[in-house]
Amino acid sequence: MSQTILFSELGLSQTTLDAITQKGFTHPTPVQAETIPRILNGTNHIIAQAQTGTGKTAAFGLPILDAIDFSAKHTQALILVPTRELAGQVCAELVSLSGQHKNTIIPVYGGQPMDAQCRALKRGACIVVGTPGRVIDHLKRKTLRVDQLSYLILDEADEMLNMGFIEDIESVMEYTPKTTRILLFSATMPDRIRTLASKYIPDYELIKVKTETVATPLTEQLYFEVKNRDKFEALCRIIDHQVGFYGMIFCRTKRDVDEVNNQLIQRGYTSEAIHGDINQTQRERTLSRFRSQSIQILVATDVAARGIDVDNLTHVINYAIPQDPESYVHRIGRTGRAGQSGTAITLMTSNEYRQLVFIQKLAKTTIERRSIPAISEIVENKKKSITHRLEYQRDTNVGNQYRKWADELLADSDPGTTVATILQHCFDSVLSTDQYAEIDTSSRSGKKSRDGGSRDGGMDSHGKARLFVAKGKRDSMTPRGIIALIKEHVKIKDADIRQIQIMDNFSFVNLPFDQAETLVRNLKKGSDRPIISYAKKRQ
Repeated sequence: MSQTILFSELGLSQTTLDAITQKGFTHPTPVQAETIPRILNGTNHIIAQAQTGTGKTAAFGLPILDAIDFSAKHTQALILVPTRELAGQVCAELVSLSGQHKNTIIPVYGGQPMDAQCRALKRGACIVVGTPGRVIDHLKRKTLRVDQLSYLILDEADEMLNMGFIEDIESVMEYTPKTTRILLFSATMPDRIRTLASKYIPDYELIKVKTETVATPLTEQLYFEVKNRDKFEALCRIIDHQVGFYGMIFCRTKRDVDEVNNQLIQRGYTSEAIHGDINQTQRERTLSRFRSQSIQILVATDVAARGIDVDNLTHVINYAIPQDPESYVHRIGRTGRAGQSGTAITLMTSNEYRQLVFIQKLAKTTIERRSIPAISEIVENKKKSITHRLEYQRDTNVGNQYRKWADELLADSDPGTTVATILQHCFDSVLSTDQYAEIDTSSRSGKKSRDGGSRDGGMDSHGKARLFVAKGKRDSMTPRGIIALIKEHVKIKDADIRQIQIMDNFSFVNLPFDQAETLVRNLKKGSDRPIISYAKKRQ
């Protein structure tokens, strides 16, 4: 629907439409098209479920900006967010949409001087964006008053509950008038949100936006199977394989972030870390350095990275496979934006295939398998990069002093030997293969495959589910027989049944995730040992 609707059809004021036009937007996203008219024209509370990266900030921000009386001094809208970074990002987005009202949209969060925030609130804050803990601090001090509050917005509500903010959120709600309109936005709808809604948000209108593909067409999604002990070496090869790497690396814990970051620095990369134990001053300095590309790598946890918005990332790397599809969506949405291509890479061990299948199914995406870059490929890529740089320098401007020096060097020696000597002197350490350790690319069965993975079990190279069939050549099983067997239990096209491999006593076959799950579930009914099951890695 949103592809045929224009922002001008949603009932927004001309001032707001002009601000949208200046940002280059014409068509609303689905959540914006569904939500904006309801906020503008209705009076009900709203709960909107939409995945991260779908334009939720503008979905509530645009109608709120239209409704606010900026000539008044009192706070009319309060927006609660889970992290400091998201508070800053939401505030910046609202300021960019509001134009001249910069000084009346105020962020409040921990790690910043309380006095400065108090002065800003005293001057008049029509819209306040803040984290629950700092908002409560201001409410208790009475430096923030919400007795005339028109809107309370809970952004990333599921994440706030995951972070333990339920009591803080309830405390804030107790401060607000009964007439305050509540707008809750969440990627998921767990029971805790339903419980919160039943207690504080009566008669709400539910908006549920259909989940779409998580990545833009410009985002290439890949996974590499690697043993835990080889993960860091694989990471270094991936970074070096991409000339001009500029990316974020996600780890599961703060300890992992520090460990990976320290190892990267020891290997000579410009890298910094960000997680919950980093103080606000250091955090903002790190983000500034990363945005300006003074450093090429930012290592982070999911929570610390909430709200971080950086353009032109070439890569997002999951050093550990995400625990849930929402985290995967949020991570990879940072690359492949604004017309720029990007790559999302997941490093995983062989026993994490089921989690990868789960993520692909719920996120409605496909993650392709790739081989860890060989050392020889990395060296060749580096040589090409050096050659391009030298050719560019040659064609732009070479000083006379260097031309004269070159003539002197070449006058009494072989040109090829002289150039080779210079290259070796300048680039020997960069091109050395000694900096890379060997990576074990054998499968658990001990057999090596060309792409570094196992030939039995898990997935194929296109990320489809690999299934085990308990019949083989000795049972007179044929490819046509396997296809017929599968189609007895699941609706599927012949073309979707791939890579049939028939052994003496058993066989393998690859199917799309949804059909594989349906097939396995149907065959499990009434049988402890179904004829087809998910293939397992050999121990």
